[in-house]
Amino acid sequence: GLVIDGRTLSTILQGGLEEKLLQLARHCRSVLCCRATPLQKSMVVKLVRRRLKAMTLSIGDGANDVSMIQAADVGIGISGQEGMQAVMASDFAISRFKHLKKLLLVHGHWCYTRLAKMVIYFFYKNVCYVNLLFWYQFFCGFSGSSMVDYWQMIFFNLFFTSVPPLLFGVLDKDVSAETLLRLPELYKNGQ
Repeated sequence: GLVIDGRTLSTILQGGLEEKLLQLARHCRSVLCCRATPLQKSMVVKLVRRRLKAMTLSIGDGANDVSMIQAADVGIGISGQEGMQAVMASDFAISRFKHLKKLLLVHGHWCYTRLAKMVIYFFYKNVCYVNLLFWYQFFCGFSGSSMVDYWQMIFFNLFFTSVPPLLFGVLDKDVSAETLLRLPELYKNGQ
């Protein structure tokens, strides 16, 4: 890991040493900026996103972290003594820092698998419907007549595109939370 304080960060950003910082950051698993101004924090996140083409995650608990949270791909706000500004600006909110592990490893894995299954489901639904329309055109001699009533089409899309995503979103958990916390390498399997 790399820890940089605000004074050092100011020297790096003003002195044109961004490339050297990025070369050093490439060899680190995490980079922490402490005692930095809100502008410096957001500049570091933007620098990493722009130059390294990396996905960034910012975690903050106060108003001074809002610009950094908004500059990142994923922003996590921690509600605490410093107020709710970071939570209001974030994508996800947690009450304590210790909940970050469960947010990433458990809920992140479940969300990833749910989205992957839903993409497959939408392809399946559309292939079925288009296949049905294709064969109906042979039956009606390519006259362009409507195969189904307007209301039937609305209910088809309502039930096949609304209800299953809701059920998947609530009920689908391929691996238990305890297993995901014990085996963090399961997060990378889907990717």
